[in-house]
This record gives sequence, structure tokens and C-alpha cells, in this order.
Amino acid sequence: MELKAPPSLRPDVLRIIPLGGIGEIGRNMTVFEINSQILVLDCGVLFPEETQPGVDLILPDLNYLEDKLDRVVGVVLTHGHEDHIGGVPYLLGMRKDLPILGSKLTLALAEAKLKEHRITPFTHTVKEGQVERLGPFELEFVAVNHSIPDSLAVIIRSSAGTVLATGDFKMDQLPLDGRLTDLRAFAKIGQEGLDLFMVDSTNADVPGFTPLERDIGPVIESVISKTPGKVVVASFSSHVHRVQQVLDAAHANRRRVVFVGRSMVRNMGIASELGYLRVPEGLIVDLNDIDELPDDRIVLMSTGSQGEPMAVLSRIANQDHRIVIGEGDTVLLASSLIPGNENAVYRVIDGLVRLGANVVHKGNAKVHVSGHAAAGELLYCYNILKPKNVFPIHGESRHLHANAKLAIQTGVPSEQVLVVQDGAVIDLAAGVAKVVGQVKCDMLYVDGKTVGKITDEDLKDRRILAAEGFISIFAVIDPKTGLVVEGPEIRARAYAEEDHVFDDILPEIQKALAAAAREGIRDTYTMQQVIRRTIGGWVAKAHRRKPMIIPIVVHSSRPA
Repeated sequence: MELKAPPSLRPDVLRIIPLGGIGEIGRNMTVFEINSQILVLDCGVLFPEETQPGVDLILPDLNYLEDKLDRVVGVVLTHGHEDHIGGVPYLLGMRKDLPILGSKLTLALAEAKLKEHRITPFTHTVKEGQVERLGPFELEFVAVNHSIPDSLAVIIRSSAGTVLATGDFKMDQLPLDGRLTDLRAFAKIGQEGLDLFMVDSTNADVPGFTPLERDIGPVIESVISKTPGKVVVASFSSHVHRVQQVLDAAHANRRRVVFVGRSMVRNMGIASELGYLRVPEGLIVDLNDIDELPDDRIVLMSTGSQGEPMAVLSRIANQDHRIVIGEGDTVLLASSLIPGNENAVYRVIDGLVRLGANVVHKGNAKVHVSGHAAAGELLYCYNILKPKNVFPIHGESRHLHANAKLAIQTGVPSEQVLVVQDGAVIDLAAGVAKVVGQVKCDMLYVDGKTVGKITDEDLKDRRILAAEGFISIFAVIDPKTGLVVEGPEIRARAYAEEDHVFDDILPEIQKALAAAAREGIRDTYTMQQVIRRTIGGWVAKAHRRKPMIIPIVVHSSRPA
């Protein structure tokens, strides 16, 4: 059902608009507005798929805030993963003095990204149990367990009611850092009365409970100990817990560790400096020094676990990196697949196997556990919190609907469980949350230094160029008679055909242009369309192709 534009916001009503992260895994961002003041929760990125060639990153639709920036009281970051902080430099590029609140590690990772954009932010460090006020919003921070340290859920109180946004979380009962999801704080807010529960949906369709992180350590240690050659471990560059397990396993097997990839080097340096990563003395060596070590004394900790074309692992698989993989070496992918990345990851795996490597991944060994709560954990939360309204967030459609079913099973009325899309407008007042409209919410593409100028139509053209190639046709016509005085000339690129194959269609183009001239057509645009139709029909029939066709017709400065 198509929703209309929302009505004007009434006093003391809290308006909630997700600008990313609903129906997708990435670019998480939600805005809250009450009494003309706006709070932003997270600002992440989504990584492009194969159908988006040339795109570097995809942002939430920041355009919604363009004329409202003076009313934004602050930005709250729940944790340091790219899909929650990667878009912050682009948001602060619109207004550099926006206050940013987050935990120590989260802010350190965000500040490092902002430094690359030459932005010095105004930040305020918070921790669990802390209460802060930003304009009409009272914020209380709650410790949650996730695959990165220092993650926080946020309780947002206003005159319209109380909202709990979990961010990404799970309920590992034996976490590596000893930091549990604070269920006592959840129970307390449940007793006070929770008007809206915004809850992570990523694993809502997975029954039971997410396995323990500590179960992965022995598997990693076993893989490293049994490998006769070098070991390459690929993971997210912010997965501090997983990196710690690799460091411990390497140290136990008397191997040295090399961080490979700019983001891996940067993030682990920050984590180590702040005390979140324990690094035994002398364990880390520089990439430039690995030639001095035998292969059976090396573990390379790299980026590229999602098959990103320019990341380290893809370059190794393509033999485009100084790290050479062969017989006796093991590559361990210590992460799960983000939906949409499957083909890219399996291409990398195939490339590594062809080089002779033993590839260990989640499909054939227990080398990764998720950082998100499964159905059993979510049921616990619903029963503890007893929320009046539920808004499933962070997930594709199947995850959101699975989460909604769990909420309904625990007694939340179905009409108070809101499964929506990006751009939906939700108003909360008097304990009732309703969808009241929709705002425009598009993908914002980053292509090099260009932000938001690439459209879906541009991407369609790029896909055609990649798959079908292009044909250009140039002709000069007399502006008075419409007759061709030069050309037409045809050139093809990436079409897998020689130019001479177009010899048969040239007379047909000339005939079509002559016919148009007899009908009195003189303008170049119409002549270009004549050429496009003529050659387009011929190419489709003769070669079963649909290339991009670029006709160029200009007027002659001399008579025919």
C-alpha cells in the first residue's frame, strides 16, 4: 500500500523515521523528532552489490535532514561497526558541529574515519548507566553484548513516552570481555513501562540461541596448529573479539601476526591503544618483514571476508597482492555472509582453492558465530519488557516479519507491531505508535568524491555497458534539406563484434534518415531517434543483444 505524505507533527508527539536499515542489512539510521527538535540514532553505510557497478558506498537518505540540520540536537552511535558509523563523515560534512555521543571505542573508530575527511568532531563519551539530556530527549545508555566491544542500547525518554532502541545485540552468557547484555536494566524499563521497542531483527528467523563466542577459539587454534604453511584469516576489520582469538591462537602456536589492510591496521591499532585488544609483546610484525619469517610462523589477519573486489583477500585470490598463497597454506574466513555477497565470496573461495589453499569457512567449520540475538533471546526480551508497541529494525523483510511474529506470540497486539520500509513515518503518543505516512527515502550513492549524484538510471546504464557494450553512430545532416552529408559512421566497444558487421545496416540507416528528411524532419534529436530505432531493431534481431546505443547527429555548416 502506497503511503501518503505525513501530516504536520503535533506538539508532544514523537515522530520516528528510519532513513536506512529497514529491509536491508546496512546504512542504519533513524531520526526522532519532537517539538521541532531532532535526534539522530546511528549513521551507517551499506556496501554495494554487483548490480551497482562503480559505487563505493551507499548512505542513508541524508537529504531528508538537509533543511533541518539547525534543529538536530545530536547524533547517538550505538557501536562501532561500519553499518552504524560509516556514514557519519558525510552527515558531518553537512554540519560539522553536530554533537556525537557514543562509547569510548565507538567514538575512537568514528573519529579516525572523520580524520580522513579532515573533520574534527565535537564528541561526548558515554558509558552504560549514564544519563544525558539533549534538548527534549533524555538518553539512558544500557550495556549490550555484540561482536564488537562497548556496544550500547539507548533508552530515549520524551514527553511522548519511552523508547528502547537495542542497536545490534545478543545475549552471550559467557562473553569474551565479560560484558553481558544488561537484562536488569531491561527489566527495570519493563517495570516502568515501555511504549516502543525498536529491536534488532537480524537473527529473528534463527531458532534457539546464538552460540557462544568462546566456542570459536579452539576451532581457530586447531586450524592454525594443523596448517603446515602460512595462515590467512579474513574478518571484519572491527571484529575485535575475533581478532583477539586469532592473536591468542597464533601466540599459542609460536606464530607472528601481520595486520593486512588499511582499515584492519587502523582499527586494531585503536583497539590495542584503548585496551580492548590484548597483544602479547613482540607478536605483531609489519607486512614488510614477513619475508624474513618461514611460512609456518606467520598468521596474516586481513580484510575482505565479504569478497570486496579491492580488499586484501580478493587481491590475494587474483594474484594481485604481495602475499602469495599456495599448497600447504590455509585461508580462514571468520565471518558470516552478509546477504547479497554470496556470489562475490564464493568467487574468492574458488580462486583461493585453485591456487592450492585449504579454505575454511562457516559452511565447513564452526569458525564464526553471529553477533545478533536469535529467536530464543528475543522472546526473553519481549517477556521481560512487555512493550506496548514493537518496531522491528535492522534486517531484511524476512527478518522483520519473523521478529514481528515473535512479538505477537508473546502477547503484543498485532496492530501494535509495525513492519515498515525505509522512510515510513511513525508517530508515538499516549502509548500508541501509528504509521502516519511516508517520506521520500532513496539510496544515496557514493562514487569517488561524488555523493548523491549517481541515480538508479545511471546504474542501469552501467550494467548495460558492462553486459552488452555500446554502439555509437555519428552522422552530419544538412539543416535545410535534412540530407546526410557525412557518415553515418558506426563504432562499437565491448560488443564482441568487428565494426564491419555493421556494413549491412548502414544502408538501412541511410534510407531511414532519407525518409525522415522527405517528411520534413530537420531537428537533430528526432534524427537521432530514427537512428536508434533502426539499429536497435536490427541488433536485437540479428545478434540478440541490447547494447547501449548512442546516436550523434549534428548540422553541417556547409550546404549539401
